[in-house]
Amino acid sequence: MLSDVPAVVDRGRHQDTVTPWDEAAWRTAALGWIEAGLAARGLRPTGEWRVRLRPWSVLLRLGVEGRDPVWFKANPPASAFEGALTAALARWVPRHVLEPLAVDTGRGWSLLPDGGPLLRDVLARKTVGPGVWEELLRQYAAMQHALTARAPEIARLGVPAVPAAALPDVFDRLDATPLRPEERRRLGRLRPRLVDWCAELAAVGVPDTLDHADLHDGQLFHPGPGRFTFFDWGDAVVSHPFCSLPVPARRAVERYGAHVLPRLRDAYLEPWTGAGRTTAELRRAVRLAWRLSALSRAAAYGRLFPTATGTAGAATAAAGARCLLELLDDPPL
Repeated sequence: MLSDVPAVVDRGRHQDTVTPWDEAAWRTAALGWIEAGLAARGLRPTGEWRVRLRPWSVLLRLGVEGRDPVWFKANPPASAFEGALTAALARWVPRHVLEPLAVDTGRGWSLLPDGGPLLRDVLARKTVGPGVWEELLRQYAAMQHALTARAPEIARLGVPAVPAAALPDVFDRLDATPLRPEERRRLGRLRPRLVDWCAELAAVGVPDTLDHADLHDGQLFHPGPGRFTFFDWGDAVVSHPFCSLPVPARRAVERYGAHVLPRLRDAYLEPWTGAGRTTAELRRAVRLAWRLSALSRAAAYGRLFPTATGTAGAATAAAGARCLLELLDDPPL
């Protein structure tokens, strides 16, 4: 049994974080559920497993006889929708996502297959040009475009719905974010303009859809040339799709320089062209969404286990503050 095998536990920088894993009854229930889920698929664990504990998730990597490892993930209540969302995406856009082996929507648990090498690991092993980032953005945008009609269903799964018109309210709810007085004053002076930006973005008429909200090179697999698999939907929202672009674009800029930004933007916009929208309107919408995306990302830092206090809570609050301050920066495009 898995419970009989010692586990290697990684708490990262969050050594004092208390997660459900620290509760014996929860741990026993989770391991039993994993074993039952594997058995239902005819799979047998080898007993080799590792645990990664963070304020926002419990993640287990388990060896399985005759195949690649499998992964168990437990989400906190505020992102417990991830398992149900992943299962739904596997039905709606199967070539873009993982198909879970098992999901417990009530407990926020999911059991997932391995997706191959992360893009981050591929980038570390060999020289990869910016064209790879252009292609992944095309595929991601095509997936978002295909999901526009599913936006109400996605919201019913529990994914937060944050249309552009609601972003000023998100801004107001973040008033407890730890900021210096001058930073808070600068953000306060920005609010009237924020309302105008939201109205202008909504007027472009691009429909809301699924926004991953944290799409970096460690959140997608790159199993082969031209192939990408998107995962880790715990920060997701139903919002303006263009809010997805800043995170991957910034990672690409760190690697290649700012000159790649126009190419990345235009690759991302390809699935959104037409429908009476001009290129100039779409590019303006990208600029607006680039700045406003900071709000959803800042809010996502509150999706922690209720027991995640102390230095873990302070660290995530500080990260949320850094996101919020991005509202003050002019978009680079």
